[in-house]
Amino acid sequence: MTLMMILHPLKDLVRVAALSCVLVVVMAGHAYAERISEVRVNGAQRIEPSTILTYLNLRPGDDVSQGDLDEALKGLFSTGLFADIVLRLDRGVLSVEVVENPIINEVAFEGNTEIEDDELQAEITMRSRQVFTRQKVQNDVNRLYEVYRRSGRFAANIEPKIIELSQNRVNLVFEIDEGRITTIEGVKFVGNEAFDDDRLRSEISSKEFRWYRFFASDDRYDPDRISFDEELLRQFYLREGYADFRVISANAELSPDQEDFYVTFTVEEGERYKIGQLGIDSDLPGFDSSVLVDSITVLPGQWYDADEIEKSSDAMTDKLGDLQYAFVNVRPDLDR
Repeated sequence: MTLMMILHPLKDLVRVAALSCVLVVVMAGHAYAERISEVRVNGAQRIEPSTILTYLNLRPGDDVSQGDLDEALKGLFSTGLFADIVLRLDRGVLSVEVVENPIINEVAFEGNTEIEDDELQAEITMRSRQVFTRQKVQNDVNRLYEVYRRSGRFAANIEPKIIELSQNRVNLVFEIDEGRITTIEGVKFVGNEAFDDDRLRSEISSKEFRWYRFFASDDRYDPDRISFDEELLRQFYLREGYADFRVISANAELSPDQEDFYVTFTVEEGERYKIGQLGIDSDLPGFDSSVLVDSITVLPGQWYDADEIEKSSDAMTDKLGDLQYAFVNVRPDLDR
């Protein structure tokens, strides 16, 4: 492998792309339209009829088709205020029948012992005196699942329960079965030849579950930790001379009982390289690059080590700064 250090001033490259967008609006003709002579609102309790008419966006004197009514219905549902809406247009009279969503009286949690109510409450959006909607509840259930997954409990089960009260109010109760912590039962590697599984396991942060590691948390499955492990593997191989190494995939398989994970890293090691020739190529006018030779810590014949290459680049950058060459970029260029 030939290593060339390239020095050049930093330049901002700005590329501007112009995008021309033409919007074509086609108005479909109404096959049939009927004029509204009157609008009647029925079923409203907390919400003023005038507010509903504002959301409806249809007025006496308007000529409307079935398409217009469909759009008005979508607009009303999009407010999240109503559990059911029916629009009827008969002989010019538009009847708006609504069933309002209830108001939340109280939000509670049952069955949680590992995570306190305050922490769970901070993660959800539903609050007392808010309008209840099933979509918001489902979103909050998903958030709660994410909280338990972050704590390593992938076997948790969460069921929202609704207790109906008078005056169209409800209590919302999240019944939680936290389950036990989901641990990593096994870690294996596919495609590794230079290093065995035990060696690679020692280089990553995720560990296999062992009963005697009472206070350890690194044996809990964490997707972010797995991503970090991919980077740790890459850094390890680059230190050992494998400049072409890459992680092809990192898969985590959950056991049928949802209590254990089995993690598999598939890797491609590539060739192992030694340093051949070393040189410094400078774009700085009149600069004697030989003054930087002492900053290079790698030697020909050594195994390629990405950490040492980076240290050499940093040392050369510092040296250039001492020589009053600010804003100069030192970039290693590898020729395999």
